[in-house]
Amino acid sequence: MLQHIPTHVISGALGAGKTSVLRSLLAQRPDTERWAVLINEFGDIGLDSALLGGEQEGVSFTEVAGGCVCCVNGVPFQVALVQLLRKAKPDRLFIEPSGLGHPLQLLEQLRDVPWLDVLAVQPIVMVLDAQKACADSAMAAIDPALLAQTGLVVLNKCERVTPEQELQWQQAFAPLALLCTRQGQLDYRVLPGYTQRAGQQPVLDGLAPTRAQLGMLWSDPQQPMCSVNVQEDAWSIGWRWHPSQQFDLMRVQFWLLQMTWQRAKCVVHSNAGWLSANAVDGQSIHWQNSEWRKDSRLELIFTQAQDQQQLTAELSACRVTL
Repeated sequence: MLQHIPTHVISGALGAGKTSVLRSLLAQRPDTERWAVLINEFGDIGLDSALLGGEQEGVSFTEVAGGCVCCVNGVPFQVALVQLLRKAKPDRLFIEPSGLGHPLQLLEQLRDVPWLDVLAVQPIVMVLDAQKACADSAMAAIDPALLAQTGLVVLNKCERVTPEQELQWQQAFAPLALLCTRQGQLDYRVLPGYTQRAGQQPVLDGLAPTRAQLGMLWSDPQQPMCSVNVQEDAWSIGWRWHPSQQFDLMRVQFWLLQMTWQRAKCVVHSNAGWLSANAVDGQSIHWQNSEWRKDSRLELIFTQAQDQQQLTAELSACRVTL
């Protein structure tokens, strides 16, 4: 097992573009490196790895679902990370915490036993949404302790940012490096610690037991697997549908637009093919082709609890009638 694996935490609020940044970096992976990605999601369904295209050559994924990795019991996180490192034997590790998480607490975990000689944690990459706030208000909302651990600020969704506004952002976050980007496009060479290399040494044995992945068993392909996650400031619901179930794209689109969700993520087998979408705050849904084929997955995050049975029935009604 490798030792001192360069470890990059990609942090940011819901919808800032963390997954887009990660997708951009994965596309630039050197052929000589194996990468591993640990994704933490608020909901239990597990959608980000599907949005990233799932397993691909040279890249391994695992997910810790059901809340922030620094708030949920530490054992699931440790088990998932040990299992990922053992399977992938990566030259580089990326961790994408939930947008509702606390990256400082995550850093404390990663820099403590049993990870001291295993991981070489690099400065945080902080992803911000240029459409959500101005430079001064964004700066004021960030914990100074978090800024002290940050190596790069990625200002995403800069399509409407003027040169004068970009200068204001850079001045507000100086001396930190701040880069404006669109759709999460980030040059791998500006990643803090990208020149770091892992060293060889057998470690990890005895840290924590591995856990076999639960197989996906469909007792009835017509019925979804549904999961609800409740926390103090958010409520989420997610579904997995058998890949044989096909959805009418226009019905799904109309259904989503009727609700005031905080976050919507989905990969669906539709009458227009396999498509994915990722949106925040009830904004318009923009679909794109997806390579995912294992099942349809949809997850919604709300600020308040919803009627689980009603939502499931409404989504079920969006299927194509064969």
